[in-house]
Amino acid sequence: MDMSQPKPFPADIPFLHDLGVEFLGMADGEAQVALRLEERHMNSWTVTHGGVTMTLLDVAMALAGRSLQPDARGGVTVEMKTSFLQPCGKPGNRIIAKGKAFHRSTTMCFCEGEVWNGDQLVAKAMGTFKYLKRLDAAKKMDRE
Repeated sequence: MDMSQPKPFPADIPFLHDLGVEFLGMADGEAQVALRLEERHMNSWTVTHGGVTMTLLDVAMALAGRSLQPDARGGVTVEMKTSFLQPCGKPGNRIIAKGKAFHRSTTMCFCEGEVWNGDQLVAKAMGTFKYLKRLDAAKKMDRE
């Protein structure tokens, strides 16, 4: 699978659209997303905000897991641990998040992820995701 060029996102997620995230692909337990960094993605030290980095890791890992669960309609992050290894990037850099699923059960998937700025590994994560067969999580929350 060619993950070098952006493709349409498999789901309409307004937050990712607003952030500018590019979907590069997902298959066989792996996924990649990218982001061209802009001023709006920076923290007060003019490097990528940690929340941006964590969002990319979360999305890449979730998509990697979903690629193994074709009947899943959506998923939620159960837990995620992130290690920031070095500053992620400055405006103009294009960072890539790579996710890989390494174990799954009927409804859960365990994944790892990395964010790269060129040839520099800038962050790593591990995450657990629960996959849903229905997309009525918001309706369920309204009833509670």
